[in-house]
Amino acid sequence: MDDLDILVTNDDGIDSLGFHALYDGLSEIGSVTAVAPADDQSAVGRTVSQTVTVREHDLGYVIEGTPVDCVVAGLSSLCPETDLVVAGCNQGANMGAAVLGRSGTVSAAVEAAFHGVPGIATSLYVPSPEWEKASEIPSESYAAAVDATRYLADRAFEAGLFEVADYLNINAPTTDICTGEMEITRPSHVYELSSRQDGDQIDLVNPIWEKLADGDIPDPEGTDRRAIVENRISVSPLTAPHTTERTEVLADLAAEYSLQ
Repeated sequence: MDDLDILVTNDDGIDSLGFHALYDGLSEIGSVTAVAPADDQSAVGRTVSQTVTVREHDLGYVIEGTPVDCVVAGLSSLCPETDLVVAGCNQGANMGAAVLGRSGTVSAAVEAAFHGVPGIATSLYVPSPEWEKASEIPSESYAAAVDATRYLADRAFEAGLFEVADYLNINAPTTDICTGEMEITRPSHVYELSSRQDGDQIDLVNPIWEKLADGDIPDPEGTDRRAIVENRISVSPLTAPHTTERTEVLADLAAEYSLQ
């Protein structure tokens, strides 16, 4: 698409390194406007505010709110001419079906889809041993994630990709370990989040991250986490409406219902 207008947002805040890497990369293929949170909004999901404050920024706009706030404000008020919403690049992967509704990054792409605008969510996988040093991740580590996003954003419209998918969820390993291969995946349904109680404290634990670091995961071939653990770029084409086909069992139950 010529003269592509791209709204870029994230959930790490407008000052994050991954956001600037993605903004710069997408500026090579279109006109980019930032509409991003003022500070970290990680894991807020599709939280939406009633009122937000906006101020101008060198890259576009800063919103005192969530990623969903940014998308709504951007598409409805600040830059309604937007062709594509891209969220990221998140510091930390957003993989697995259970994470899709929890991630602020993915939620921004989902919100765009509900507004009738295609979306892309892009995240960088940081192995567990490196996560403790996440603040030291260099900008070049985002190169594979940015390149994959730019490539798909540049070609998706002409190829008709967004006629069959509402949004894409991209996860990429750091550039130094990325094979350069892109794999079409589905979100893994393996779920291991649990809790551990010690007196009046309950810790939520997710062993999947340690398993990823060890390369020993239960996720099958074709899933996002399997691609990542094998150092490939994962792209999951997804749809936004949360619907299912008519279920006759429920239809029968509904037909037999009477108000007590």
